Amino acid sequence: MTEPSASGAPSPRRLDRRTFVAAAGLAAAGTAWAATATGKAHAAAAPGGFAVPLDTVAHTRTWMAWPDSSAIWGRQLAGVQADIALVAKTIARYEPVTVCANSASVATARGACGSAVTVLGSIPVDDCWMRDTGPVFRTDGGGGLDAIGLNFNGWGNKQAHAKDALVAQRIAASLGVPFTAAGVVGEGGAVETDGNGTLMATRSSLINTNRNRNMKQAQIEAALCEAFGATEVIWFNGVTGRDITDDHIDATSRFLAAGAGLVQMPLATDNDAWSKDARQQYQTLSASRDAAGNPIRVTQFQGPDYGLIRSSDPNFGAAYANYYVCNGAVISAQFGDVRADAAAKATLQRLFPGRVVEQLDIDRLGAGGGGIHCVTQQQPRP
Repeated sequence: MTEPSASGAPSPRRLDRRTFVAAAGLAAAGTAWAATATGKAHAAAAPGGFAVPLDTVAHTRTWMAWPDSSAIWGRQLAGVQADIALVAKTIARYEPVTVCANSASVATARGACGSAVTVLGSIPVDDCWMRDTGPVFRTDGGGGLDAIGLNFNGWGNKQAHAKDALVAQRIAASLGVPFTAAGVVGEGGAVETDGNGTLMATRSSLINTNRNRNMKQAQIEAALCEAFGATEVIWFNGVTGRDITDDHIDATSRFLAAGAGLVQMPLATDNDAWSKDARQQYQTLSASRDAAGNPIRVTQFQGPDYGLIRSSDPNFGAAYANYYVCNGAVISAQFGDVRADAAAKATLQRLFPGRVVEQLDIDRLGAGGGGIHCVTQQQPRP
């Protein structure tokens, strides 16, 4: 169900993947995180050498995945494929793009994405959410590259994921880079890093029995820090059981640099669970310090008016914050609220000087609850 906003209109649910959902998965998703503490927690020391860099570093390529399951997408499949192709073709103007597809769909994917995009039929996929299923790459500052996997389990066993569970290690193997499974179950969209020792995440997504049933917060922190090469985790409570991701961080809060972040803010009149969550994230991040002990400067990134966007789907996720940074560009969404779209583009242009800001209509993807960051995974240059 959607929750009414202050105006009485239904509020959208973000990142609510259009999926077939098992009853057991839904029951697990409803398990609430009971802790009330917010803010930063000290975790295990980072390992020597490898760490996940900030996404603004130079990339070797972008990885994506081609959806072809009508069981998941139904009549929306063709529209979602068109959005995936648009994102791939746009990014390919700035850096190489490789799309993983099931062998039966390679020709379709190549035809839609064009010759500038590489399509591989050797790494099968269940769906298109490469941010969550793909490898998280690390560098060591000396030319080294490796990859970690976050043990994807279909967002807490809510969606079939036999192929997607293997995507991370298969991509790493195709590149010949070392691969390590992290000591935690999660997804790439559930963790943001500043590339300098600080992470942020929601408790609702990671400290959840549908991912990490027998782990306490301190254990999850230690595993995340070891995997990402960090020392500090900033936790937000998040929203449990309202969407398939249990509130991924990359729809609301992002790091811009060490000591700098942004939070997408709701309208002042919005008072649904997601709006309250965004305000709490802003308050918590604004009061936090990074791994070096510096206060974090937070930019408010204004979200659209859901009454003015093109889509009337109650599951639509209008997340400007779900942008993707690639070589020389920032790829973002626009939703039809003309004033808000223009303001978002201007904000991104100010925050990323020297990069082209591309705004795309990806409404079919948004109706499935995802965005551009959700369907991309960067491979940084070593």
